[in-house]
Amino acid sequence: MENALGRRFFGIRLGVLQQHDPRPFIHQIVKACPQDSIDLPLISLVTPSLNQAKYIGKTVESVLGQQYPSLEYIIQDACSQDGTHEVLRAFPQEAIKVYVEKDQGQADAINRGFLHSHGEIMAWLNSDDLLLPGTLHLVGNFFQRYPGVDVVYGNRIIIDSNSNVIGRWILPGHDANILRFVDYVPQETLFWRRSIWERVGGRIDDTLKFAIDWELLLRFFEAEARFAHLPLLLGAFRVHTEQKTNTLICTYGFDEMRQLRNRYGGSGLSRLILFFQHIFFLVKHKVSDYQFPHNLYCF
Repeated sequence: MENALGRRFFGIRLGVLQQHDPRPFIHQIVKACPQDSIDLPLISLVTPSLNQAKYIGKTVESVLGQQYPSLEYIIQDACSQDGTHEVLRAFPQEAIKVYVEKDQGQADAINRGFLHSHGEIMAWLNSDDLLLPGTLHLVGNFFQRYPGVDVVYGNRIIIDSNSNVIGRWILPGHDANILRFVDYVPQETLFWRRSIWERVGGRIDDTLKFAIDWELLLRFFEAEARFAHLPLLLGAFRVHTEQKTNTLICTYGFDEMRQLRNRYGGSGLSRLILFFQHIFFLVKHKVSDYQFPHNLYCF
């Protein structure tokens, strides 16, 4: 709590999930959909699901509404009992692949989903988050044009349970060293090549409950993956009382993050250097946020 208040005092938005009062969001004006390239890569997108009937419809709409011509969309559901399956049946069944089976948690569900996938580009989208319009075209075109890049991510907006905007994270670019110290990568905007996925073991660490995306990113880092940050709004992270960020951060999150920071962040002098690099990164973030167009979402 004190950390969040300090960030707000200094105008730092990264890490803060409630930045202002809810404001209406007209997502259609975020960005125009780019022209299709020839032979866009197949993107495999997995959504792990368990009793998210309240939100999963909006999530699926945000994916299918992309109208990306080469998409494999997999929903891995852990036997939901809240009407999720009725929500999913309202969508064209040829557009989604739904697998219903018990799992051992979110990481296991994601692994199960990816076992059904074939795409050159991979990602997962949680069942309460959204892709913003044009994201898949932007990502597909970028990977096609820059074959040397392994991992791509962008900026996020933050929405509440009613899909109103309550904040945004504008990153100043990719910094590999900062990634060893803290994870600011918006997971719902993260995409990677299957080749780097297979190089680091081809699965999420299912012993983790909270920091599964950061652990994967750190394995990418150790494998010398080439990262790129797209300075665009690509995803919407939903904040609500039942989400994992709120329910697991105290029971599992802080301990898992500490373990990962100890494993990858060095110690002694190197940790001190990372601390000051982090401060400089946050200063650059503040500049980037100030310079970012404010008319990309409507208040």
